[in-house]
Amino acid sequence: MTSGNVRRTAVVAIGGNSLIVDAMRQSIPDQYEAVVASMGSVVDLVEEGWSVAIAHGNGPQVGFALRRSELAMHEIPPMPMDYADADTQGVIGYMLQRALANAFARRGLERSAVTIVTQVEVAADDPAMSAPTKPIGAFMSAEEAKTVAERDGWEVREEGARGWRRVVPSPRPLRILEKRAVDALLAEDFVVVCCGGGGIPVVRDAEGDLCGVRAVIDKDLTASLLARELAADLFVVSTSVDRIAVGFATPEERWIDRMDGREAREYLEAGEFPAGSMGPKVEAILEFLEAGGARALVTSPDRLTDAVRGLAGTEIVA
Repeated sequence: MTSGNVRRTAVVAIGGNSLIVDAMRQSIPDQYEAVVASMGSVVDLVEEGWSVAIAHGNGPQVGFALRRSELAMHEIPPMPMDYADADTQGVIGYMLQRALANAFARRGLERSAVTIVTQVEVAADDPAMSAPTKPIGAFMSAEEAKTVAERDGWEVREEGARGWRRVVPSPRPLRILEKRAVDALLAEDFVVVCCGGGGIPVVRDAEGDLCGVRAVIDKDLTASLLARELAADLFVVSTSVDRIAVGFATPEERWIDRMDGREAREYLEAGEFPAGSMGPKVEAILEFLEAGGARALVTSPDRLTDAVRGLAGTEIVA
């Protein structure tokens, strides 16, 4: 807690892909090493007096969980997708908790992290439910993608030069069901890992009961919703690049240090931020700012501390 009991809250969104360094390092121990490397900046925030909630992606991990389940179908019943979402929340949460606990101990900080298995309500009639777009799992060759599409009924899509991936529905998040628990734990100085993979997507049935659905929510949109519901002072989207660029990969490429929401909206509508990469991140930030948020950052995990201090990353303000 900061001096005078004034709490500054930061919501940090990290990508599931950022836990996989390359195709040769995809094992769970490899992913843990990537987590360790990225948590130093989070500990810096805590040491500087911030209350921190961490949301994370799970695209590759939920794909791996489902594939393991499919390979074992001859022996055990398959795992439904919402359970795979919950499964990966626990696994990634454990990695984050352990990495943070060790980092806190090394710095002499008496702090703890806790993971909340988080449900996020979506609309049963969301148009996305019939139009799969969210990539999950490992990259495949065109031949592998064709095989699994025909054999397993997967929807697949080419993801540029890296290959093909399975795609599933990605409905918009409407409400974080465990939000009160997140707020209470932040107030008690816990670092809270929540909304993993964008949250477990659930809908209400005719009787009002919660039911899991076969989908994956975009983690940046859920992290933005979390930042708004917590009235966070800072929303950080951690990604593979240090800053946002316009004219990316063209002779007119220009890296942006700072812009306001109006400029970001203009660039987004002009197509500068593609839907498959920076677009959802900027959209999530704009939703945060347009709902009353003051400051957001886009940067890489290793530059997060510098970005918060105004020395790196792209800052987007209201």
